[in-house]
Amino acid sequence: MAMAPVREDVTVHQMIDNPYPVYRQMRAETPVVQVPSVKRTLLTKAADCRHVKDHPELFSSNDPSTPMEKAFEAHTLMRKDGAEHLAERNAMMPTFSPRNLKTIWGPMYERLAEEYLDRLPKTEVIDLFPMLAGPLAARILAETMGMPDASDEEMQHWSQALIDGAGNFGWFDEPFERVAKANVAMNANIAANEKRLRDAPDQSALSVMIHAENPIPRSQIVANIKIAIGGGINEPRDAALTILYGLLSNPGQLEEIKASGNWQAAFEEGVRWVAPIQVSSRLVLEDTEIRGCDIPKGTVLMTCQASANHDEEVFEDGHLYNALRKPAPHQSFGSGPHHCMGTHMARMMVGRTLIPMIFDKFPNMRLVEPESVVWKGFGFRGPLNLPVRLT
Repeated sequence: MAMAPVREDVTVHQMIDNPYPVYRQMRAETPVVQVPSVKRTLLTKAADCRHVKDHPELFSSNDPSTPMEKAFEAHTLMRKDGAEHLAERNAMMPTFSPRNLKTIWGPMYERLAEEYLDRLPKTEVIDLFPMLAGPLAARILAETMGMPDASDEEMQHWSQALIDGAGNFGWFDEPFERVAKANVAMNANIAANEKRLRDAPDQSALSVMIHAENPIPRSQIVANIKIAIGGGINEPRDAALTILYGLLSNPGQLEEIKASGNWQAAFEEGVRWVAPIQVSSRLVLEDTEIRGCDIPKGTVLMTCQASANHDEEVFEDGHLYNALRKPAPHQSFGSGPHHCMGTHMARMMVGRTLIPMIFDKFPNMRLVEPESVVWKGFGFRGPLNLPVRLT
């Protein structure tokens, strides 16, 4: 056996702008490949990505060189394994119980979606990123986290700062400087709401964690809230915008989905097509091999779920949005112990509520200049704009 081949030509900026052609070539020629610009060995095939995620005893989440720790000012549950990871994950889980989703957060999100949709102007071209998808995701997250006094603008700014810092694999200065300032503001807001919730507990994540019978350390409570802020806005926001782009770009599919009411298929296809979280890192704990390549202990692997979701062995024409395709398991919500905690909430909010509601209110909505939509992101990806006319 030999070490995985090296791709010196692949740059961080290339992957931020459009990683999909690179992934397609890698899947065909070098499915296990060292990429020095991101200091990782990339895995691009679906089977390999799932295998690594499902075997934490060999592939640890504790990536020693991740920019996440610097961005979050903490060793978060995303970089932990076993009992330690489970304890911190379970600390937040009661907030997202099926009962709470059905009786608290689902009805609240429906009211908020109605309110935010009713604000939209009907006579002009508007951008749904800043006018709907971003603020709506921010508002429900602020409520579920126990930070209702944080504005939509603050939540979005904090989230983007955390995302840009955590995904700063080029270790550029500006993202770290921006997230350091955001951390100061987040810490102050969390502390103020912690004081409030001591006297008036509710089902928000902050309240549930501080009132737990055996609470996790306060530093990790704060880190958990920040993890949710970092992922809880961009994922539903980017999923919603991606699904809308996919459906509006394929009117035949949209008509069939409307007729069948199978909005969940449109949701799953959107998050498969452009995974909001594109890559994840794992530390190799013992010498191993993948597809005939030596993977020494200490190697940092990057599972590329963005590539896995386009794998030709699983998806025919995976580069295309097709809400009518035969269902197959995608990896956008992860696998194994780190399976996304917000999966059920995202499906409820975006798949079952927002997407059908927006087409019910605006049945003739159309995409304006689809070629003007800009897609960005290597660690996290989605459209940066979505110009539409509501009719």
